[in-house]
Amino acid sequence: MASDLQAQGLAIVIMGVSGSGKSTVCKMLAKTLGCNFIEADDYHSQSNKDKMSRGIPLSDEDRIPWLETLSSTIRNYLINGDTVTLTCSALRQQYREILRSADPNYKPGNYSHCRVQFVCLVAPAEVIAERIKIRSNEEKHFMPAKLLQSQLDLLQIDEAEQISKIDATSGLQNIVNSIILLINNKYKCGNENLLPVSFPGSGLSLL
Repeated sequence: MASDLQAQGLAIVIMGVSGSGKSTVCKMLAKTLGCNFIEADDYHSQSNKDKMSRGIPLSDEDRIPWLETLSSTIRNYLINGDTVTLTCSALRQQYREILRSADPNYKPGNYSHCRVQFVCLVAPAEVIAERIKIRSNEEKHFMPAKLLQSQLDLLQIDEAEQISKIDATSGLQNIVNSIILLINNKYKCGNENLLPVSFPGSGLSLL
């Protein structure tokens, strides 16, 4: 199974609310794996960015075209047999299904065989709020802290999806190591690993 997935490609989506550390983790994961990296925020329309910067939560009408664009981008990597890491809040099952549709062979509900896999970063709300305030003060992101609660309210994960949750405060290298081990355990075939297991050190911060 590992060999089949390596030939077909794999997308690892690092999901969670804004401020959970998705971009930092995803970049480090891509660097460790030597694969492609997609920053979902880069695919937002300017109107979406303007709306969020004014503290207005996005509607499904705002999100769905964005998610469909991301899905098309992921599909291009998968059909070329490439591994790609992607940051995306992906807060609702409906949104994750759009991303899963990037796998041409995905059948709704058949989560374990989908080539688009999710890992959710979680942390106490006060920790995430502080991170958002710091990066907003440093003008590193367009989303204000006051939108955090709306994202926490929207976050829903069905147990059937078998999405692993990882403590976003456990340290960058520990998080990346855990993601790689989770994926390898899920797709392990004999002694064969889907992803490389060497873990270089890093001095990056999750902010």
